Order: sequence, then C-alpha cells, then structure tokens
Amino acid sequence: MAEDVTIGFIGYGNMAQAMAKGLVDAGVVEGSRIVACAAHYDRLERNVAAIGARALHNAVEVAAAADVVVVAVKPNLVEQVLAPVATELVSPSRFVVSVAAGWDLKRYQELLGAESHVQCTIPNTPIAVGEGVLVAETDNTLTDAQTALFERIFSPVAMIERVDSAHMGIAMVIASCAPAFTDMYLEALGDAGVEFGLSRAAAYRLAAKMVEGVGALYVADERHPGAMKDDVCSPGGTTIRGVASLEKSAFRGAVISAVEAIEGR
Repeated sequence: MAEDVTIGFIGYGNMAQAMAKGLVDAGVVEGSRIVACAAHYDRLERNVAAIGARALHNAVEVAAAADVVVVAVKPNLVEQVLAPVATELVSPSRFVVSVAAGWDLKRYQELLGAESHVQCTIPNTPIAVGEGVLVAETDNTLTDAQTALFERIFSPVAMIERVDSAHMGIAMVIASCAPAFTDMYLEALGDAGVEFGLSRAAAYRLAAKMVEGVGALYVADERHPGAMKDDVCSPGGTTIRGVASLEKSAFRGAVISAVEAIEGR
C-alpha cells in the first residue's frame, strides 16, 4: 500500500475514474489520498464521492497537493490545462503520469522543460477491477526511486508493458481500443446464446469468463494462440466447424481491418 502518497488527477473522466477505483479497491491507496479536478465541479463531487476522494477546483490545487499527478484530460486540452501549473509539475518532489493519447515524452519536455519527470502511459478500462493493461513509454525521465513508486502504485491493478515511443500508438489500439471490439464479441456471443434459449445474463457471464480465462491461459505460459486454438479443435468436431465458418466470414481479417482503420491505413 502506498499510504504515504497522494495521487492527483487532472481531469476525471471515465478512464481516470477507472484508474482511481482500481487503486482504491486494490488497497494501493485510500480514497482520501486521491484528489481530482475536472471541468464540471458538481459532477466531479459526485464522482469522487464514490471512492471517498477529494474534489479540488483546478489543476493548480491538484499539482500542489499531489506527489503523483495523472494528466487525464483530452489530448487537445493538455497544453492549455498544464501551462498554469508547469512550475509546480517540474518540482523534484513529484512526477507526471500522462494518459493522454498522442502525447509522448518529447512533447512533454517541449511543454514543461527537460527537468520535468514524466512517464507517458496508455491504460485500459479493466484497470478498474485490477485486471488492466498499462502501456508505458520506454523513454521517460523518472528517477530510479520514482520508477519504483510508479510500479508500486500501478502493478497491483495492471500489467505494465513497456513499449518504445514509435509503437505507443499501435500498443494503444490493441490494449485500449480493442476492449470495445471484445465487448462487441461478448454481445454477439450473448445474442447467439439467447437465440438458442439461454438467458442473456447466463450467456454474458459464460462469455465474459471464457474471455478472461483464455487471456489468463495465454499470459501464464505464452503459448501461441494458434496452438491454443488447436487444442480445442478435434478432427471433425464441433469447434472446428465454427472456426471454419469464422474463417469464411473473414473474422481475423475484420479484426486486422479495424486496427488498420484506427491507425489510418
């Protein structure tokens, strides 16, 4: 538990709320050690109350109160919001964790200066239940002590995957955008279950636990997904008929096309 650390969120939208909830539920920090500011104060007060965090009025107050400042505003607002607190953020007593897509270390150094301590990341929403992924840019300006604190805070709620700057974009798509694709897959399996008489709640639970288990199975030993697929495809069996149908419908091609659509190819 990082009981001696205050974590401040500049911006408190869905992703920031997921991160804060995950940290509190995992016992990393108490809610009272989290502070946040957002554009709509009344809504912010309601949102932070759910975990016992404190609502502050602006980024200046957050920067002054926090040891770790999480920049969670929309990417196009980062420069505008951080400009008034640049001096506070460069303090050696705190560091910045960015979750703003498209912002890398180089951009932050241009904004805050070379003396700033910054770690750029991309989280995903399962961090709310301690099963997240946190893609972290390999290039950063954290000290060894700050790196240790960063990992102490976030490793209980997410797998930290370090990626070079050039590949942060594609890593974001796979870890942070693809949950939406997976939600669609869960919904489709649920619809299929309902078509054949299974209750929707049961179908969703079965599908969700299946996805969770397949992911855990891969992470445990990193066997090739094709080999894992082959394990459940008996010759002439039921599963291979479904796999063949998916191949005829360009299932894998559709997934790749979705990623290419985000990456602009």
